[in-house]
Amino acid sequence: MSTPTETRARALRLRELLAGGVLVLPNAWDAGSAAVIASAGAEAVATTSGGVSWSLGHGDGQRLDRAAAIEAARRIVAAVDLPVTVDAEGGYGPLPADVAATVTGLVGVGAVGVNLEDSTAVGGPLFPVAEQAERLRAARTAAAAAGLPELVVNARTDVFLFGLGGLDDVLARAEAYAEAGADGLFVPGLLDLDALAELCKRSALPVNAMAAPGGPTVAELAAAGVRRVSLGTGLAQLAYTAARRAAAELLGAGTLTELDGALGFGELNGLYRG
Repeated sequence: MSTPTETRARALRLRELLAGGVLVLPNAWDAGSAAVIASAGAEAVATTSGGVSWSLGHGDGQRLDRAAAIEAARRIVAAVDLPVTVDAEGGYGPLPADVAATVTGLVGVGAVGVNLEDSTAVGGPLFPVAEQAERLRAARTAAAAAGLPELVVNARTDVFLFGLGGLDDVLARAEAYAEAGADGLFVPGLLDLDALAELCKRSALPVNAMAAPGGPTVAELAAAGVRRVSLGTGLAQLAYTAARRAAAELLGAGTLTELDGALGFGELNGLYRG
């Protein structure tokens, strides 16, 4: 586990990366995926709650409990020498005290960033703006109390993801979330470049977009003003798809062509320090 000094250094590094341009964050779901992402040249690692949940035998959508989520984060942090920002879903409870407990636990295992969403459940409704602001304020206070005031708090709003409003609703939330101490605004479900450009121009917070197959490239998102790009469950979906294809080929034709090009055993085994 990283020391408090190492954790603070990683938090400051994450802030430097976010201030320096567009930060691309491939999303990991376990220690192995985090190590592979780091070996590909990532400068920081984000987690995906969906991938973490699947790897632990649960569906996505706030079905994990706090202890399981924190333990998963601990393993991912321990696997890499990079800043790790954790998808903490809705904070594993509706109250500010729940969010505070989650943030305290994540800081304790070395996480240096956190995503906190404003959905009360999958599909909505969303927490009222003032209530979500209090939850974000609790995260900021808990991080400081845990010795990491530099924690990067990325406020996710599901206005577009669940079709619960428009740009003005997102902007109102951005302003309130900024006042509550958030460092960034994550708007999954919004990939229209014109709308993103308008949001980035008017938002009180730097904007994070979730890239998707067939959507804008990183360069196009950057040109629209997006400062942080992540993939959500995309990499986990690809990995599980590859596993199913290879298994289906083996069980069907009995051949192994789906394994062509796989990372070698030695290369993968060499990514681990333990």
